[in-house]
Amino acid sequence: MGNIEQTAIGQPSGHPKGLFYLSFTEMWERFSFYGMSALLTLYMVKELLLPENAAQVIGLATLRNLFEFRGPMSDVAFSAIIYGWYAGLVYFTPIVGGWVADRILGAKRTVMLGVILMSAGHLAMSFYASFLFALLLLILGSGFLKGNISAQVGALYPQSDESMRSRGFTIFSTGICIGAASGPLVTGLVAAVYGWHAGFAVAAVLMLVALLAYILGQRHLPDDRPLAGKREKSAPMTKAERKRLWILLLIIALTIPAEIAYPMVWSIGILWVDQYVNLATSLGEVPSSWFASMDSIGAILAAPALVMFWAWQAKRGIEPSSVTKVGIGSAIIAFAALLFAYGNMGHSGPDSVNAGWAIAGWLIMGLAWMYYWPTTLAIVSRAAPAGMASILMGVAFLSPFIGHVLAGWIGSYFDQMHPSVFWAMDAAIALAGGILILLFRKRLQAALESDLAS
Repeated sequence: MGNIEQTAIGQPSGHPKGLFYLSFTEMWERFSFYGMSALLTLYMVKELLLPENAAQVIGLATLRNLFEFRGPMSDVAFSAIIYGWYAGLVYFTPIVGGWVADRILGAKRTVMLGVILMSAGHLAMSFYASFLFALLLLILGSGFLKGNISAQVGALYPQSDESMRSRGFTIFSTGICIGAASGPLVTGLVAAVYGWHAGFAVAAVLMLVALLAYILGQRHLPDDRPLAGKREKSAPMTKAERKRLWILLLIIALTIPAEIAYPMVWSIGILWVDQYVNLATSLGEVPSSWFASMDSIGAILAAPALVMFWAWQAKRGIEPSSVTKVGIGSAIIAFAALLFAYGNMGHSGPDSVNAGWAIAGWLIMGLAWMYYWPTTLAIVSRAAPAGMASILMGVAFLSPFIGHVLAGWIGSYFDQMHPSVFWAMDAAIALAGGILILLFRKRLQAALESDLAS
């Protein structure tokens, strides 16, 4: 770690060069995921699930019969559930990716394999028949990449510098947000002009750009060797490490309500905009898929202000603890969802909601994400017991896995409720999680600090 610290000190930003290579790589992975998210539900409802197209998709009829255990469902409901499982499994497979990195390939080679799988998945989206296979490739590829990239970010910083680490993850997450903002804009525009499959193909090409960036940055990244053959020789976890592990798992669990409420904007939110929000402008109608960029734009705008604000607070000893930031982020999600509910109140017709309410809610969602998710990753990377960084980073992604899957099932009831009621329910879920975190924040933070000190 000494060499890494010296590199960090030598950088004008105070952060190591490896951070920026990792950010650039993850930026394109997020371009891929959010570009897919912006198109997926619209693509399914408007094209893939048309009878003549759905009949060509291998395994789709069987999957629909499986999900219709509660009775026949609409295409909107089926699309919401498909999206929920796809997005959820993207966040589940980092556990597999972390195990492969820690025990077999090492983080660097695992990340490269993930990028290749994701590129293949996007190409497979160009055909109706391989739709479900394409989703499988994308899920596995993202799982190999996500947790291992985040674990490498944490390895760039000394364990003792919580504030710098937190700011490093915020910078890393800014790269994520740039990719997340540009993905829906580019894929949405290409899909509108050249068709859905062309939009998916663009993401495949840019994933190869991610691979090139990662290869070029190898010498600036922390060394990683798989632990196979070493685990048996390493000492078992101490009592303090076991306790810290349980505290980390509890903190991760407390982010699940936020991970139910926030991702709703990427699936049901896009359908809501398409159906209810007035998208007309003097230059024509804006593609509804572009709204999938709004929360990322909000996060990008918020990131430099938050980094400076937290640094200013840290100098004066008043910076909120990491756990407190997570709770604040959950509460902000609730506020943003209430803006959707209020904007739709009293309106039930197509194109009846002023776009300002949707834009404001999405931008504030981005601020909320910057508060709670990069901070959660920073907590895990700092407090993970020795030799478990990649696996525990994968475990952290269980929260969005559970959240996305539940969001898919909750979202399947969207067309059975008034939108204002639906978004108020979404806000209540996030608020409940935020209140729980803030109530126990002092105990959780104190327990982490005491265990690290021991």
